[in-house]
Amino acid sequence: MMSTLKTALAAATLSLTVASTQVLAETQTRTIEYQVGDETFTGYMAWDDEFGQKRPGVLVVHEWWGHNEFARNQAERLASAGYTAFALDMYGSGKQADHPDTAQQFMQEATRDMDQVKARFMKAMDILKNHESVDASRIAAQGYCFGGAVVLNMARMGVDLDGVVSFHGALGSPLQAEPGSVKARVQVYTGGADKLVPSDQVASLVKEMQDAEVDLTLVSFPGVLHSFTNPGADKIAEEFGMPVGYDEAAAARSWDGAMRFYKAIFAE
Repeated sequence: MMSTLKTALAAATLSLTVASTQVLAETQTRTIEYQVGDETFTGYMAWDDEFGQKRPGVLVVHEWWGHNEFARNQAERLASAGYTAFALDMYGSGKQADHPDTAQQFMQEATRDMDQVKARFMKAMDILKNHESVDASRIAAQGYCFGGAVVLNMARMGVDLDGVVSFHGALGSPLQAEPGSVKARVQVYTGGADKLVPSDQVASLVKEMQDAEVDLTLVSFPGVLHSFTNPGADKIAEEFGMPVGYDEAAAARSWDGAMRFYKAIFAE
């Protein structure tokens, strides 16, 4: 009887210990307000305290709608994968669009000159690098739609990133990559039926990156529309008549590909 009781107590203690560990090891998040010049911005940091060691950091750049719940969800997914992620804000605190006209206005204001874009990106990058969980020597960036264009332009401008990933991002740019100027490896996912990123943009990007001797991986999903990673895209298409749409398979394949990409570049 005493032996049975001891066994039961030991099992209960082990169960409590495991439960306690599970409670303690979870995704942590923090909303961070910061300044760039005279403007205030609001970002979102996510990391998993199960990973005790310093780990790579990944910047997340939002779609043209602004820093919203979708961007924050991507940061949390990255945290669950073992990274510290910072979903930055390119528009300014409180600027979230609920109509394409407003989104277009916010995007034009944010990108009126490339120095402003870079300043906002670099401030966020500095915040991520200085987080206590981050290995500042291993930083990447991923962006969606408008954000995909931002991360590609940061690569073109020679920002010191290990890699950038563009999900259904605009591929054309007034900037052109030059041989020796791009430090980041580049990965691009685009929809084969994306009317907002037509095939001539795709071809031009490939030529640009080849001419600049950039390490580029590009995946085009046949029949897939713009915004294919966002589950809310179908509602947007219905409400505004936009040529966008969620594609579960493309979303999963692009995410898995990005995770393999990060594993490879951060191991080097």
